[in-house]
Amino acid sequence: MSSDAELSRDIARRAGALLLDLRESFGPIADKDAANALRKQADRASHEFIVAEIAAVRPDDAILSEEGKDDDLRLSAERVWIVDPLDGTWEYGQGRRDFAVHIALWHADGGELSATTVDLPAQELTRSVLDEVAAPAALPTDRPIRVVASRSRPPATLQATVDLLADRLAELGVTDQGVEIVDVGSVGAKVNELISGRAEAYVHDTGFFEWDVAAPYGVAMHYGFVPSHVDGSAVQFNRMPPYVTDLVVSHPALVEHLRAALQEAAR
Repeated sequence: MSSDAELSRDIARRAGALLLDLRESFGPIADKDAANALRKQADRASHEFIVAEIAAVRPDDAILSEEGKDDDLRLSAERVWIVDPLDGTWEYGQGRRDFAVHIALWHADGGELSATTVDLPAQELTRSVLDEVAAPAALPTDRPIRVVASRSRPPATLQATVDLLADRLAELGVTDQGVEIVDVGSVGAKVNELISGRAEAYVHDTGFFEWDVAAPYGVAMHYGFVPSHVDGSAVQFNRMPPYVTDLVVSHPALVEHLRAALQEAAR
């Protein structure tokens, strides 16, 4: 029998392949109605596939999925799979590459995540706790520090935070290249920008759900980045409702400076 991590990675990859095949089968998306029909069908198909696959080999585990009906019985479960069958649904329907499949396992005893996978099917890339990793590369000095944010719901204080962070880093002699904002779709795709060395931090403070966060959170931690709430506290999962108020994922050399800038910008 596969380990939990192997199971997570395998199912996420196959769900990702399913999403690509479904999008290709739709052909060119001619209008908004067709894009929405694709998104709806893809969300449901990926959810049903993932839930069936997990249930077949881990029948005693609970599942919290964006597309499933929530049940508070999961609150007393020892093991809860937290699943986003299609994160970045809007981008998926636009034919973009920055969408993902998220799968993570929450253990009530110990309060920790394991078996986290972010599959980026259109990028032919899977990030998993099974990956062999090294420490994140040093902060860049030949380009601006990059902070990833949502294109549709960026923090209200984002520009102020970026300006304060740039000033702080220059004063400390870390870099004089400044700080810039980039926008990417799925939370998993955002975290992958950090892992890939194209950005150094991700900030979100307008709230989202556990399935958006769990797998990217665990993968980021595995790769040596620092995920937390804005105030530095750890995110807890399998709550009711399954809502996460805010999230910061940062390069370890940047995290204290970023938190200080966020706090100052919020005053």
